Amino acid sequence: MEALTLTTPALLFSAISLIMLAYTNRFLAYSAVIRNLHDIYLERKEASLIRQIKNLKLRLNLTRWMQIFGITSLLFCVVTMLLIYIHQQDIAVYVFGLALILLIISLGLLIKEIQISSQALQHHIADIEEHLNTK
Repeated sequence: MEALTLTTPALLFSAISLIMLAYTNRFLAYSAVIRNLHDIYLERKEASLIRQIKNLKLRLNLTRWMQIFGITSLLFCVVTMLLIYIHQQDIAVYVFGLALILLIISLGLLIKEIQISSQALQHHIADIEEHLNTK
C-alpha cells in the first residue's frame, strides 16, 4: 500500500467545494420556491400546495444533510492533512477513510434527492397532461 501524502486529501478540496456550491444553489432555489408557495398558499389553501410544500421540506432536509456530510468530509480531509504534517500517518489513513465515507453518504443523499425531485416533476407533468386532456 502506498503512503498517504498531503496531495491525496488536497485533491478532494476542489471536488468537495464544487459539490458544496451545487448543494448551496439547490438550497437557495428551494428557499425561493418555498417562499413563493407560502404566499400562494395564504391566498388559496389547496391540497396540492400542501403536497408540494411537504415534498420541498423533505428535499430541503436532504439537502441540509448532504451539506453537513459534505462539510464534515472536507473537515476530515483537513484533519488528515494535519495528521500527515505532524507525522501521524496511521491515524491519517483512517481519518481520510472516514472523510471518503462521509462524502459517499453525501453523494448517496444527492441521488435520493434527485429521485424525489424527478418524481415531483413527473407529478407536475401528469397534472399538465390531465389538464390538456380535459379540454
